[in-house]
Amino acid sequence: MATEKVVVIGGGPAGMMAAGTAARRGRSVTLVEKNRRLGRKLLITGKGRCNLTNIADLDELIANIPVNGKFLYHAFHRFGNRDLIAFFEEWGLPTKVERGGRVFPVSDRSADVVAALERFLAHYHVEVMQGEVTAILVTEGQVTGVKLKNGEFIPARQVILATGGRSYPLTGSTGDGYRFAAALGHRITPLKPALVPLESPTAWIREVQGLTLKNVAIKIWSKEGKQIYSDFGEMLFTHFGVSGPIILSASVHLEEGRLYRLVIDLKPALTPEQLDLRLQRDFAKYIRKVFHNALGDLLPRALIPVVVKLVGIPPEKPVNQITKAERQRMVAVVKGLEVEINGLRPLAEANVPAGGVTVKEINPATMESKLVKGLFSAGEVSDVNAYTGGYNLQIAFSTGYLAGSSC
Repeated sequence: MATEKVVVIGGGPAGMMAAGTAARRGRSVTLVEKNRRLGRKLLITGKGRCNLTNIADLDELIANIPVNGKFLYHAFHRFGNRDLIAFFEEWGLPTKVERGGRVFPVSDRSADVVAALERFLAHYHVEVMQGEVTAILVTEGQVTGVKLKNGEFIPARQVILATGGRSYPLTGSTGDGYRFAAALGHRITPLKPALVPLESPTAWIREVQGLTLKNVAIKIWSKEGKQIYSDFGEMLFTHFGVSGPIILSASVHLEEGRLYRLVIDLKPALTPEQLDLRLQRDFAKYIRKVFHNALGDLLPRALIPVVVKLVGIPPEKPVNQITKAERQRMVAVVKGLEVEINGLRPLAEANVPAGGVTVKEINPATMESKLVKGLFSAGEVSDVNAYTGGYNLQIAFSTGYLAGSSC
């Protein structure tokens, strides 16, 4: 009977969902986690608030997963965002919906998410073991168990690989799952950062670090002049470049080692003609002021010196002397603030990694390996990733549920 055990490697969202689901179906389950507590990375998601999922419909969910989204149709059908919200309600975690369809716990505490999952595990008698798996053992193409660092062997007919990727290594995501899968013959799609801030050599960025821009539109162009990505929402400037939700989503489409041009429209709701009229109204309102003192209604305070410098109008020039041509230059900068992009931040800083176990070798209806019987994958160890907005955690929970219910 011992060999009928299910072993789940990794105590993140995918692993906890997989373990509890398998146990609810009557299986004897051991969850092995190398950290002292479960859900360590989950605790820091959404700035500690934990964006659990998104209320988007199925087609929109898939559209927000640019890498192998169609692979997840079955997982989302079996356990979708509505199912996840109901699951957390069942385990004592009410949720709320915020801007962009993002779903958070009412408490705004990621620790409460982990606690709900721990209640789920305890109720179905999942054995949680602190330890480090060093190998998955296979005989004649069938999983037979796992070996731990302390030399212990746990026999098992099914192993669910839910180790996470290789982002935020201090939380335990150190790429173990890739090594295990590769050792068993799986192909690993090359890894790169995804949902990661971008680096910029543009000098003025350092003058506005910490500034958040809301309701702006961005476009990213390649060096060759091809538009790579466009989006609308929130971003921020940092000491190294740019970050924020729309920047993280853009990073999925960029390649390391290439140069790009980020163009920010600070007033996307206004046409150039409407923005010119707005400038004229502001200048009339502040007719006794000089140029740099007449922009407070239009721009964030920290950005005014930067825009004034880029426009090339003397900051002390009286606004009643500003020409139409100078206004046009102002409109051009406000509608097209340019930032050079020369790199992505390291994989260790990425919210999720791009790359992983190729989905061509995983059965999308069960999450079981097509190469090794009894080996299942869940979460970001596979080559799937999404934009920000709760989509990546939904992937973790849906694939964890599917793997756990397929054992």
